[in-house]
Amino acid sequence: MGPIEGLLYGFTIALTPANLLACFIGVVVGTVVGVLPGIGPVGAMALLLPSTFAMDPATALIMLAGIYYGAMYGGSTTSILVNVPGEAGSVVTLLDGYQMTRKGRAGAALAIAAVGSWVAGTVGVVGIMFAASWLADLALRFGPPEYFAITFGGILLLSRLSGGSVVNAFVMVAIGLALGTVGMDSISALRRFTFGSVQLSQGVDLVPVIMGLYGVAEVLLLAEEGVKRASIAVVRLRELLPTREEWRQSAAPIARGTVVGFFTGLVPGPAAVLSTFISYAVEKKVSRTPERFGKGAIEGVAGPEAANNAATAGAMVPLLSLGIPFSPATAILLGALVIHGLQPGPLMIAQRPEVFWGFIASMYIGNFMLLILNLPLVGIFVSVLRLPQHVLATLVFLLCLVGAFSLSNSYLDLWVLAVFGLFGYALRKLSVDPSPLVVALVLGPMMEKTLRQALIITRGSVVEMLARPLTIAILLVPAAAFVIPPLLRIWRRRWRGAGRRRRRQAARRHRDRHREHRRKARRVQTDGGGSHHQLHAGVSRAGERPDP
Repeated sequence: MGPIEGLLYGFTIALTPANLLACFIGVVVGTVVGVLPGIGPVGAMALLLPSTFAMDPATALIMLAGIYYGAMYGGSTTSILVNVPGEAGSVVTLLDGYQMTRKGRAGAALAIAAVGSWVAGTVGVVGIMFAASWLADLALRFGPPEYFAITFGGILLLSRLSGGSVVNAFVMVAIGLALGTVGMDSISALRRFTFGSVQLSQGVDLVPVIMGLYGVAEVLLLAEEGVKRASIAVVRLRELLPTREEWRQSAAPIARGTVVGFFTGLVPGPAAVLSTFISYAVEKKVSRTPERFGKGAIEGVAGPEAANNAATAGAMVPLLSLGIPFSPATAILLGALVIHGLQPGPLMIAQRPEVFWGFIASMYIGNFMLLILNLPLVGIFVSVLRLPQHVLATLVFLLCLVGAFSLSNSYLDLWVLAVFGLFGYALRKLSVDPSPLVVALVLGPMMEKTLRQALIITRGSVVEMLARPLTIAILLVPAAAFVIPPLLRIWRRRWRGAGRRRRRQAARRHRDRHREHRRKARRVQTDGGGSHHQLHAGVSRAGERPDP
């Protein structure tokens, strides 16, 4: 089935009443979650995952994905109107978005953000159609060594690109890998680190961990901060139309942000956040008036907003084609598919086309819904910020408890929720990103299993396992990510040092010439004076005395 035929088939799945309703609920919840600072799409997806157990797999995936990319739309609203990012992917938007609000151009900023998000999301889905199908065909050639290289390289890249300290990222990865070893070994069927507990034989479930790290931790932070009320700018519907000049200035940044975001989404790590910073830096670099950035430049809103939506589409490619999540949000989508008895990967497109193509078609529909919802109804979504924080915290905490217990009716999941809630709160206070832990918890068992299978195939030869061409090519990517930045820093340091030496030498030559000038001037005056013209003529002849 080709991409066009597959997309048409997908629309027949996505346009059913149940899937349309799931898509609508997902994008509305995602928008509200994006508007509310702190909760984030990952926490919301984890909270609503238990509600999808009775759904069809395609319906569950459509709703959860709607929350994911819907939050990217909603996050820009609070960044522009309140100067508070609704989620991490909208941090850059507030730099120029709120300045436009102060200038009375909040409506134009919201419209450009919504249209840019729609364009990037739509183009990103086109990218998924072709890239995921091509990568899935390529993945059929992969064996355990290649999958081990992808998971190992993905964890290394995540540690390098997580945005914080590399040491902290490696510590989070180590904790995630350690948690992934708990439970029954998938090859030898031996119980590991269960300490005699039968419940631990199933391993540490992903959902309570994510609920604790993102949901309970946020509740504790809200309780600590106390009651706050946001000051919200009012935007009328007639103010949402940008000027012709603002459309012209936004077109190229939207296009560049779409490309930057999609390819950033293919890289392990917080792609939605990284893509916005990269896009903002690119727009500032190519602008003829970079001094406008930070003071209300429409390009500083258009580029990053397009980038974070395209990044959410790019992040779906490795999940759907390889079955490997590179971010916490896609890890939840993987968990949802596994719960419904599906294994994402190269065979899912052929074996379950209704799930794959129905999901692709739903993203077109969801992006169109978000464009319609986020422009005329922006005032309604922003009014959610007036909800008292203690009410919001109570609702989130109750959803965490019910969601964690409903997974397997196990008190162990409640303990995991509580422990990781406290752990997530401590990480927030220390400004440590927990994303590497979540991704390592998902990829760890997969990495261990493929490593052991590869060693069985090669009869224990590590050299033979790593000598395969595809394995080498995959491992070169994380190796380059670790080697190239230090080399660039060394080169820049040497180049700057050479520049400083050149400047010091130039300044020394200038001082020497000045001293020589003064010395010759004093000598001319001592030898009998002379006119001003004669004095300079004497100096210019490098040591000759001026004519009397």
